[in-house]
Amino acid sequence: MTAPPRRKHNRRMLLGLLLLFAAPLGIAFWLYYGSSWRPASHTNHGQLIAPVVPVPGARFTGKWSLVVVGAGEAGCDATCRNALVYARQTWLSLGKLSPRVQRVLLAGEGCCDTRYLEREQAGLLTVPPTATGGVSLRQVFPAPQAHTLFIVDPLGNLMMRYDVREDPSGLREDLKKLLELSHIG
Repeated sequence: MTAPPRRKHNRRMLLGLLLLFAAPLGIAFWLYYGSSWRPASHTNHGQLIAPVVPVPGARFTGKWSLVVVGAGEAGCDATCRNALVYARQTWLSLGKLSPRVQRVLLAGEGCCDTRYLEREQAGLLTVPPTATGGVSLRQVFPAPQAHTLFIVDPLGNLMMRYDVREDPSGLREDLKKLLELSHIG
């Protein structure tokens, strides 16, 4: 006995719907696991530090941190000051998200012109080299440190670096994305 035409139509409809929803999943599974194709572009502008590096004993956890590493013996030279301005301008451009971000200077020896920092960098957290863990903190950050700004997440993980000689809009875009997607800090 053959099935009535209505029943065959219902089976075809069900099979068509299953195929409609399962095919994209099957194609995605095959592209991810079965082929060597990977998207060529990325959305971040900075350089990801993979795997992330925990910053031991960081006193600046709890917020996203824009970290500038001061030049060793020279204190905070012109390169360091340029990075601080870059960090400040980026922080200011975050608007309502800025309270979730702090700016940090890991100071070098003989640092710093406190009048300059008070006048031009209000709200900057300065970690002197003699602070507990201050010297070891400087060693965690990879070279080169000149012309570089680092992002440390609220859990104390070093995760990205940016060259301050490049367009700051990339850092701002990445930071806004991180802040909007993150529920910490």
